[in-house]
Amino acid sequence: MNGKKILFVSSELVPYLPENEVSLMSYEAPRMVNSKGGQIRIFMPRYGNINERRHQLHEVIRLSGMNLVINDMDMPLIIKVASIPKERIQVYFIDNEEYFKRKATFADEEGKLFPDNDERAIFFAKGVVETVKKLNWTPDIIHVHGWMASLLPLYLREYYKDEPLFADSRIVTSVYGRGFEGELNPELSKKIAFDNISADRSSVVDPPTYNNLLKVALDYSDAIILAAEEIPDELQEYATNLQKPVLPFVPLQEFEEAYANFYTTEVLK
Repeated sequence: MNGKKILFVSSELVPYLPENEVSLMSYEAPRMVNSKGGQIRIFMPRYGNINERRHQLHEVIRLSGMNLVINDMDMPLIIKVASIPKERIQVYFIDNEEYFKRKATFADEEGKLFPDNDERAIFFAKGVVETVKKLNWTPDIIHVHGWMASLLPLYLREYYKDEPLFADSRIVTSVYGRGFEGELNPELSKKIAFDNISADRSSVVDPPTYNNLLKVALDYSDAIILAAEEIPDELQEYATNLQKPVLPFVPLQEFEEAYANFYTTEVLK
C-alpha cells in the first residue's frame, strides 16, 4: 500500500458515532492503510449529534463557501476537519445547516427516517467530490462504506464523468447487513435525474430501499467487499452476478492482510 492514495467515504465512523459494523470498519480500514504507508483521506457527514467541542472540529474556510444545487435549490457547503489523535488521521466532515444540524443521524426519536435523507445523500456525494477537487488530490481507490454514501459511485461515473481528477480512480463498495427499514423519499430518482443523469440510470433506485441503493453503488463500482457476516440474500446474489472482483466476508481480526491484498491484486491490477 506504500504511496497509494485511498479516499474513504463513509456514512458513519468511530470515534465520532457509536460503534457498529459500518462505523468500526470505516475506522479500521483507513488505519490499516495508514500503517502500511498509504495516503488516506476520510469523509463523513457532520451530523448534529457529533460533539464538535469534544472532537475539536473546526471549519476550513478555504474549502467551504460554495453552493451545491440539490433539486434546484442552492445549499451551502461547509467543510470541517478533526483528527483522530492516536492514529494521526484527519477526517473531513461534509456539513450544511439544513441537512445536518439536527441531533440525530438518519431517523427521529420515534425511529422514522428523515424525509430528506435522499437529498442528504445527494449533497454528501457532491460535497465529497467538490472538496476533493479543491484539495486537488487524486485517489487511486475510492472506498465507499454505508448507505448514506451509496450514491457516490453513480455521481462519480455519471455526473462527474468528465472530471479528469478521477479518471483513473477505482471504486470499491463495502456491503453491510446493517441498513434501514422502509424506503427513502420516492422522489429520489427524479432528484437524481435533475442532475442530467439519464432516467434509465436514476430509476434503478425505484423504490429507494436499502437494497436498491446498494445495487446502484455496486453497478458503478469496480470491486466489492462483503463486509458483514449476514448480508441480505438479494444483495449477495446481485454482487456475485455482476462478475466483478468480490472479497468474501473476513472477520475483523483477519481483515488487514485480506483487504490490503484485495486492493493491490484485484482493485489496482
